[in-house]
Parts: sequence; C-alpha cells; structure tokens
Amino acid sequence: MTSLMILLAEVGIGLGIAELGAALGAGLAAMAAGMGIGRIGATAMEAIARQPEAAGDIRSNMIVSAALIEGVAFFAVIICALILFI
Repeated sequence: MTSLMILLAEVGIGLGIAELGAALGAGLAAMAAGMGIGRIGATAMEAIARQPEAAGDIRSNMIVSAALIEGVAFFAVIICALILFI
C-alpha cells in the first residue's frame, strides 16, 4: 500500500485518493469484524441451545474466535490510520 501512495504522489494525483482508500479500508474492516463477531455469537447461541451440556466449550471457543477477529480488525484499522497520517 505504501508503494501505491508513492506512485500516486509521483504521478501528481496526490494523497487524496490514498486517504480516501485508507478511510474506506478502516470502515470496511470495522464493519466486517462486527458482522463476523455477530455471526459467531449467533451460531454459538444456536449451538448452546442444541447442546446445553457443551456450553462451556462453545463459549470458550466463541471468545477465542471473537478475540482473533477483533485483533485482525484492529490491525487493519491501525494500518489504515498509518496510511492516513504518514
């Protein structure tokens, strides 16, 4: 992505397009993470309803999966913020 910014700056287009892309990327990353975590929660609740005796295992797997998705989304938002401010 940095090479794209350098290329855009050299061509003369400026960083306006790169800033717009970074802002859209951060928004998409946040929305996709929210949708993914919501889907994990919904399927976990369905699984617990089907097998209440496995609630502890399902809950722990749900928390680990949600944390991994949130970590990736946070990483994407930070990368987009770096593109905006550097």
